[in-house]
Amino acid sequence: METEESQATIPFQLQFDKPLASQVKFAEWNPEKDLLAMVTEDSKILLHRFNWQRLWTISPVGKCITALCWRPDGKAIAVGLEDGTISLHDVENGKLLRSVKSHSVAVVCLNWEEDGQLNLDDGGNISTYEDRTPRFFPPAPRVPRMPGVVSGDAGFMDDNEDSFRELSNSSHQRFNILCSGDKDGSICFSIFGIFHIGKINIHNFSILTPHLVQATCRLQNASVYKVALSRNLCHLIVLSIGDLVQDKVELKDPQMSTHGLHCLLLNTSIFRKRKNELHQVALQASNITDLIEVFRASLSVMSKQWSDAMHTFHEKFDPLSSLIIDHGLDSCPQEEFLSLLGGARTSPPVHQFLVNSLGEVGLKRVAKAIHNAGKELHLVVQEHLQPAAEIIAFRIGELRGLSRWRARYQGVGLDENMIDSATEKAGMLLVQVERFMRVLATVLYQFQNFFTWLTKCVKLLMSELKLLMTEPSDQLPPFNSELVVIFLKFLYDQDPVRQLLDPSEVDHNIEIDVDTMQRLKELVQFGGFSDTKFLQRTLAKEFEQMEYCFKEAFQMPFTTISKKIHCEDLLPLCPLPSSSTSVSLNIPTSISYYKDVLPEASTCASYQRRLVDYICFRIPDDSFLDMPNCVAITRGFMYGSSGTEKGYNSLEAALLHVPDGYHCVDVSLYKENQIILLLNETTAISESPENARMMMFQASGLPFVSVSVSSNANHWKLNELKECVVTLEMENEKVRCIPHSVTVPLAVSASRGVACVFAARKRALVYILDEDEDETSDVESLPFSGGVTTL
Repeated sequence: METEESQATIPFQLQFDKPLASQVKFAEWNPEKDLLAMVTEDSKILLHRFNWQRLWTISPVGKCITALCWRPDGKAIAVGLEDGTISLHDVENGKLLRSVKSHSVAVVCLNWEEDGQLNLDDGGNISTYEDRTPRFFPPAPRVPRMPGVVSGDAGFMDDNEDSFRELSNSSHQRFNILCSGDKDGSICFSIFGIFHIGKINIHNFSILTPHLVQATCRLQNASVYKVALSRNLCHLIVLSIGDLVQDKVELKDPQMSTHGLHCLLLNTSIFRKRKNELHQVALQASNITDLIEVFRASLSVMSKQWSDAMHTFHEKFDPLSSLIIDHGLDSCPQEEFLSLLGGARTSPPVHQFLVNSLGEVGLKRVAKAIHNAGKELHLVVQEHLQPAAEIIAFRIGELRGLSRWRARYQGVGLDENMIDSATEKAGMLLVQVERFMRVLATVLYQFQNFFTWLTKCVKLLMSELKLLMTEPSDQLPPFNSELVVIFLKFLYDQDPVRQLLDPSEVDHNIEIDVDTMQRLKELVQFGGFSDTKFLQRTLAKEFEQMEYCFKEAFQMPFTTISKKIHCEDLLPLCPLPSSSTSVSLNIPTSISYYKDVLPEASTCASYQRRLVDYICFRIPDDSFLDMPNCVAITRGFMYGSSGTEKGYNSLEAALLHVPDGYHCVDVSLYKENQIILLLNETTAISESPENARMMMFQASGLPFVSVSVSSNANHWKLNELKECVVTLEMENEKVRCIPHSVTVPLAVSASRGVACVFAARKRALVYILDEDEDETSDVESLPFSGGVTTL
């Protein structure tokens, strides 16, 4: 234990040291709150407060967690899974808010970045997009809660309603993008984490870069290792592991086919240039997607409720057919009931069925099941299905208005014709909902009338005629004989409600008389719609077509944005063993963007140039035999070879040699251009460390060397800096001794000024990084020797 006196002089005060039940493989601090999310080796997500109070624990059943990141406002956490799914969880209780299959293989990295600049109008006022839907509609409906149906199957949790609406209602959020990369080289982009707006694959990029020989190159067999979107959303830096080869076979140089760690620079300025348009489109489209899931789940709930009721009906009435056959009669239940209705003598099978098999109690049970199912269906339509259809129609109408502003919205792929088609389908869906309500009401009335007549028949057969005649009419209402005939002919063995609801009946065509079809064709002449066959479709089929039109309409923005994301540059960093992949290899890396020290400027272009990228990573020992135990830092990659022309330094790099006896476990870029290294002690006798070190130093004070642009075949540019390696000074006062061997990850919070270190013996140690100004004001010395040491 450290004394109070020693703690006053040692940097990075230890806040606490806590045991862990399992080793941690991922850890991220909440950007806005004192919360730490951790993923254990057995794929459990733990959320702890700064005082180490556990708030919740969740575990995806049968799924391995492969990535983790926070939403920029800290209200939701994104989790990448081995099967390519990305799930969003509420920070308050860990409940699942959304689950989307974005990738076909394991998600290996996530990065969620929001626009760092507020939207300003011409007058300098903050400009926000107002969602007009709440003006005209109550809050959007949720997935109905009915027994026997799990709403989570649609990717939602039906509790925690406020948090879900917070996730979906993006009108008040800053524009943000969730980037996810997988082991097959694909990168997906989602606005607000819920609306897919683009997807690229790094194998498809062909790059002509001055950092390589003058040839067009591309990556093969590559996997994404890490992604980092700049705060102005204009650039995405991608670290990947794969083979770099020349594009043209006839020009292929054997020395160019090299497996290693590569850095790509993607131009994502479309997110910046069109963020207002994308914000509005994503707002409407993501809410429509939510409502489509509500509509789908409502149909499922209604179909199940009605199916259960009809199962009860057939369970009670189907035995009559067997009784008719057993008595040797050549008839059907409908004919027997019609004979009874006509006043004929009751046949033995009908008498036995009504008195012995069904009885008054059984008849009441069936009538109650049908009545309750009809009541439930009516409630689902009123509270879920119809409001969802109405809001879908309104929101698509809003998109229809935006699509006509061609100068702005054609640039993001909003196609007017496709939106018009989706708008018409949304209108037809409303018509189908109204028709379903009429059909349901008619069927329920028919059943009620049939059961009323049958109840009187049962009472008569059970010799209760006197009681029947004396009972008030309100207890046994009169029946309509004509409706009983209609029921027996058209409803007894048919189910029009199921045909409208059941997805398996989507191919069923409803017969429409010639006169009705002719009137529809006449109405088309007045405009507003062009589809004259909608009455022949079921409600489920209409919903299917509307969903298809919606997906087709928004495939255009997805395709348009994907095509506008291109690769500007590629930088080979270091060679790796040919068998290594992003899953099997652990290279400590950190990417961040800092503001440059250029003069203030008001133009957007100048604002973008103030951001400078820093990439820090440990060079694997087998990459360069003459550069062992080194850490590399590069900066200015996103300005490429044109940086000097724009008033910037060209791509620069610095190599730091970790002193013998130490091994770099993890790295993290901290605020104000600071770098934190986590080092384990090693000895010549044993590779099992007993202690560790955590070091902080200024990156801006390092002796960066410009990376030359040459045409030689040796394209591993960091190898050119082996004469400029700088040795770290472990005696620097910004070094903290940790009495444990440590493992990845190193979790650092720039907003809170803390770091969490995980010991190999399943312990978590939290340190305070920021110190008082009096203590830090004189800590300006560099953590390396004054001269350049050649290794």
